[in-house]
Amino acid sequence: MSTLDAPVADLKGVGEALTVKLARLGVSSVADLLFHLPLRYQDRTRITPIATLKAGMEAVVEGEVAASEVVRGRRRSLLVRLRDGSGILSLRFFHFSPAQQQQFRPGARVRAFGEARAGATGLEIYHPEYRLLGEGAAPVEDHLTPIYPTTEGLHQSRLRALVEQALTQLDDAPDALPDWLPAPLRQRFDLPELHHCLQVLHRPPPDIDRDILASGRHPASRRLALEELLAHHLSLREVRLKIQQDGAPVLPSGRGLQARFLTQLPFSLTGAQRRVLDEIAADLAQEVPMLRLLQGDVGSGKTVVAAMAALAAIAGDCQAAMMAPTEILAEQHYRTFQAWFAPLGIEVAWLSGKLKGKARLDTKAAIRDGRVRLVVGTHAIFQADVHFQRLGLAIVDEQHRFGVHQRLALREKGEAGGLTPHQLVMTATPIPRTLAMSAYADLDVSVIDELPPGRTPVKTVVVPDERRPEVVARIRHACAEGRQAYWVCTLIEESEVLECQAAEATRDELTEALPELAIGLVHGRMKAAEKAAVMDAFKAGELDLLVATTVIEVGVDVPNASLMIIENPERLGLSQLHQLRGRVGRGSTESYCVLLYHPPLSAHSKERLAVMRETTDGFRIAEKDLELRGPGEVLGTRQTGLAQMKIADLERDADLLERVAPLADALLASRPEASQPLIRRWLGAEAGRYGQV
Repeated sequence: MSTLDAPVADLKGVGEALTVKLARLGVSSVADLLFHLPLRYQDRTRITPIATLKAGMEAVVEGEVAASEVVRGRRRSLLVRLRDGSGILSLRFFHFSPAQQQQFRPGARVRAFGEARAGATGLEIYHPEYRLLGEGAAPVEDHLTPIYPTTEGLHQSRLRALVEQALTQLDDAPDALPDWLPAPLRQRFDLPELHHCLQVLHRPPPDIDRDILASGRHPASRRLALEELLAHHLSLREVRLKIQQDGAPVLPSGRGLQARFLTQLPFSLTGAQRRVLDEIAADLAQEVPMLRLLQGDVGSGKTVVAAMAALAAIAGDCQAAMMAPTEILAEQHYRTFQAWFAPLGIEVAWLSGKLKGKARLDTKAAIRDGRVRLVVGTHAIFQADVHFQRLGLAIVDEQHRFGVHQRLALREKGEAGGLTPHQLVMTATPIPRTLAMSAYADLDVSVIDELPPGRTPVKTVVVPDERRPEVVARIRHACAEGRQAYWVCTLIEESEVLECQAAEATRDELTEALPELAIGLVHGRMKAAEKAAVMDAFKAGELDLLVATTVIEVGVDVPNASLMIIENPERLGLSQLHQLRGRVGRGSTESYCVLLYHPPLSAHSKERLAVMRETTDGFRIAEKDLELRGPGEVLGTRQTGLAQMKIADLERDADLLERVAPLADALLASRPEASQPLIRRWLGAEAGRYGQV
């Protein structure tokens, strides 16, 4: 083990308590300190004359103590008057010891650093960092001073000293930290050498371009960001290779069954659907598992594509499984597939966590024996006691709700038949291209970029909640014309209980305001059967207005619904708002979405709601969502299994993503043994999780 791989506890002055604090920062080895990069920098490389100081400036000053006294105001403080020949400045300490007070005797020379601010005596620096100077000139810092991300009880000076120890070890033994990108590759991709990058970022020279450094656009920062993106890409590529080492059932054709299915549909497939089906068919005809992400905006017809893919599996004497993230969506898929497949003589089974007792045992037996060809359900399909006879295709709807690990766990479900199932992953939440290239590097991507004919774009209006009576009148008018409406209550303080209470209160208010309408309620704490009964009544036109929480976000299809009100839309992400809006505009009638906000709105919220008003393009909305909320929130990092980036920023460094795949190809061709160490360097403990498939 090299000295840089050694635990951080091996460094001088690091005991058990400090080891725990460093672990909170993700620092466990000496090398981790090198990759714990500064957030920003201070300039302590020159001494600023006191006379040139302005309020708000951070600066190093040096002078002689003219006077020192303890003053009593609202708070007792030690006030030190410092002069340098150009002017006088006060250093003020609210926390000080008698020994400290003794240090500042008149005539003592002091060098101090801090932010000048206007105070009772003119310009003052509160609690400056300082040191007493002896005779003669003392050198100033020879590089900018780094300010690191830190944690409670760990001061900057301590962290800096530890990083300096790590840099000294790197200086003494450069080979202890290998540059896994060889020189020819660095030259080809115009990348600086690793050690140089670390030296520059921890000890920037005084003449460096501060703006470029602060923005994360310096070549040293970019090199490390690219290497981190590369490590993530390689880890996902490794997952893909592991899966594709297994055999998959060859499913060359289900054309006869598919043709019979298409003749019973009341609509024709769009050109985009046919193109995507050709891509899927080409994958299914191979003996390596398909790993394909199907993106399609709200209402683009992904479910029909999924049905066609399932029929190819069934025609190839295999089973298919379709999994959805919520009971409502899973049950809707079950009913849709039942209606589509019953005329073809294909049995569809339903499996969720709420299926209990004999019904569950019978369903599991039918799946195990192969009597059921298609299983639709929630994550219950993943459970260890569910066994397939011959699973050929796994379809995952609304992929962003599931983790990478859940997606990969499907692999095990085909092992009983000796084959790995093909995987089709679907999402109606358009994934910004930058995220698709990083979080889904293990998947091929197909896009349905065409809506079925007859769909009318939804018009969106943004209205303050003081105009609530007008909105209620709008519902009355729409329902009087035979249309239906949704009223969505959004999350309150992250509490499902409070959210459901709010939805019930809203239903009661609207029942009082609109006594002539039949009003239903759906929320997350209702039993599945209750939710299904209400949804069926709404679909059948027995209800005029449905009050709901965001459980109706995906998959609900009622063409007669032409009006949606979303209360407090500022609480939701743009992609979620877009999903909800997609519940209307599914027929040929002009449809509206009313965003009923509570003023005042922040500038950020105004910008977000303006995007919703201006466009119905899901991809444009997704890109804006990424820009405003960041990748962690858009993807839900915790659920997706996408490890947090340490240095790379998917928005700032989006242009680097174009270089990641070519760099990965070149590295694997010229130095394949570098892949694993690179993954370990950047993902650490996360690296193993990607590989556990």
